[in-house]
Amino acid sequence: MNIDPREISALISAHSDPSTCTGAPRVDMYAGIHKALRALMSDTLLALGRMDVTDDLEFATHCERVMELLDLCRSHLQHENEFLHTAIEARAPGAARVLECEHGEHEKAITALAAGVTQLLGCATAARPAAAHALYRQLALFIAHNYEHMHAEETGHNSVLWAHYSDEELVGIHNALVASIPQPEMMAILRWLVPFMSPPERTAMLADMRAHAPAPVFKAVLDSVKSHLTPYEWIKLMRSLNLPAETAPPY
Repeated sequence: MNIDPREISALISAHSDPSTCTGAPRVDMYAGIHKALRALMSDTLLALGRMDVTDDLEFATHCERVMELLDLCRSHLQHENEFLHTAIEARAPGAARVLECEHGEHEKAITALAAGVTQLLGCATAARPAAAHALYRQLALFIAHNYEHMHAEETGHNSVLWAHYSDEELVGIHNALVASIPQPEMMAILRWLVPFMSPPERTAMLADMRAHAPAPVFKAVLDSVKSHLTPYEWIKLMRSLNLPAETAPPY
């Protein structure tokens, strides 16, 4: 584990000294989706660890949650390969090579974990505890490596993107990526994205969605995330969007 206090110190210094402030932060295509993935990964791992293997319904449900996580991770890799790595390689050849190789490793790990879930579902009840714990440990290692990988993308890959693309160009890449995601997958992402954003990030994203998405889609997103926000977070969000917190917004 490599904790670099210099990065934290540099950020504190930059934001404490007005002479180093250069205006609004750059467009960060990794920040939001990585918050969502970190939250989903953590929640899935914790749920797997406390799963009651003697309860058939709970057992099946939690195994399905792991499979859903793996499906979303596989799709995320494909999105990054197609849009972000392609953009990086177009203007900085070779800059995405190392992390793209890690994507290949993640693909193999996803396949192995999915096979592990299938084996767990088919094993005898008496063998479930040991098999479930083995899967838990392997999923933990997968998640740990993903956390390190996401940090490398947020630092290294963002540096390359910011050096070679304007914010307008990055928004165009991001919009093309989002447009390529099927609606069911997008709803699954938003369930983990919106609740785990900071309030300003949450407001900015939903305000943009309200301005550009069909009203029924916007309503469906609000309905899907409301139960995952605290009452205070919900009230704060509604106020920031100039919508009534007590009743369903008018659409």
